[in-house]
Amino acid sequence: SAKTAPARLTSHLPPINFGAVIPQAVYRSSFPLPENFSFLKSLKLKTILTLVPKPFPDSYIEFMETHGIRQIVVHIPANKEVVCVDAPTMMKALGVVLDKSNYPLLIHCNKGKHRTGCVVSCLRKIQGETLASCLNEYHTYAGSKARPLDVEFITSFDERALLWLARENGLVA
Repeated sequence: SAKTAPARLTSHLPPINFGAVIPQAVYRSSFPLPENFSFLKSLKLKTILTLVPKPFPDSYIEFMETHGIRQIVVHIPANKEVVCVDAPTMMKALGVVLDKSNYPLLIHCNKGKHRTGCVVSCLRKIQGETLASCLNEYHTYAGSKARPLDVEFITSFDERALLWLARENGLVA
């Protein structure tokens, strides 16, 4: 049987587009690959919010099961030709993000740009950030692949609908 390499020698790579949304509490990234598992383990995640539909690789399911991480799947469709995300689906995803009992939490889609960017930008609006600041963060991750329909969705998102939940969890004053 192969010997397990000491922890200091294992790959400790964060997933692509990894970032802290709320330090020590909420993170964002692309779809985690096996080479990212050691890094993710170090975050002591309690929950992973996956914004893309099944099926998921066995290695990923096994990683979550081994480390007692609960996966919540809220499928957010991509805003490609028309705005596909509906408000109830976004509310469901944000409900997970605003619930402190899920922290530390990782939010991810496939590339960590569009769907994750929409969720994080809507969270920022709830946190009282200016629209310009929310869109700036979206563009930082999406880069040249930014989608006008994502921008449209973020711009029109009514953050007041979930302010009560953010207040209840002490995420806004």
